[in-house]
Amino acid sequence: MTIVMHPHARRGLGAREVGAVERRRQWSWLGSGLVLFFLIPYLFTDVTSVDRDLYYAIYIGAVFAFTGLWLRFATGSPGAVLLRNWRTGTALGVLFVAPMVLIALQEDATSRPSGLELVAPILWRGVLYGVADGVILSVFPILAVFAAFAGTRALVRRRGRIAVGALALVVSMLFTAVYHLGYSDFRGEKVRRPLAGDAIWSVPTLVTLSPLGAPIAHAGLHVSAVIHSYDTDVFLPPHEAAPEPSR
Repeated sequence: MTIVMHPHARRGLGAREVGAVERRRQWSWLGSGLVLFFLIPYLFTDVTSVDRDLYYAIYIGAVFAFTGLWLRFATGSPGAVLLRNWRTGTALGVLFVAPMVLIALQEDATSRPSGLELVAPILWRGVLYGVADGVILSVFPILAVFAAFAGTRALVRRRGRIAVGALALVVSMLFTAVYHLGYSDFRGEKVRRPLAGDAIWSVPTLVTLSPLGAPIAHAGLHVSAVIHSYDTDVFLPPHEAAPEPSR
């Protein structure tokens, strides 16, 4: 398992100093990500309200801008990070589409557009929105946690790698919780649903450290939701507020 470090090691810093710098760097990015991706749904779906597809454009743009900056300024080789174990990551991501489809099919079927009218929602709400979710809820937190421990003894032994992996999954689930709490309808028992899903869709990236696995699995969930449960109140937030009962 190869972890790419930021090139502080080539600047005359000792191993401990390099490790401390990297941990601070990665935890700072993780903290910033938690704040940003709570505020985006909170500001644009709760404090104010924008068109649903416009909101997706804001969110998707923010995800790729933020993770692009992280790759550029907090990793030693963005190309190496993106291509790490890409074959295995892709294969596992495709494999994990199956349980994601089963999760979506547990919801009630709803009416949806048909024919060519369904193509745009599949590509936009299904593929692009699903990939963006997979990137910010799984790929970024998992890879950032492993990067924080790169070059340390924690990743030398199997027991240490398992411990770091467990921490990475916890941080991924924290991202999933904080992000969904930005939507008003997830501030309750409902937030347990995406938390349970995170433990599944994150696996392809968690075990391979490939940034391709989790987004493929997550896109499978979104595409299935668009096709089967277009008006879902569980997947594809934000959701329309339920009308208040008449008096």
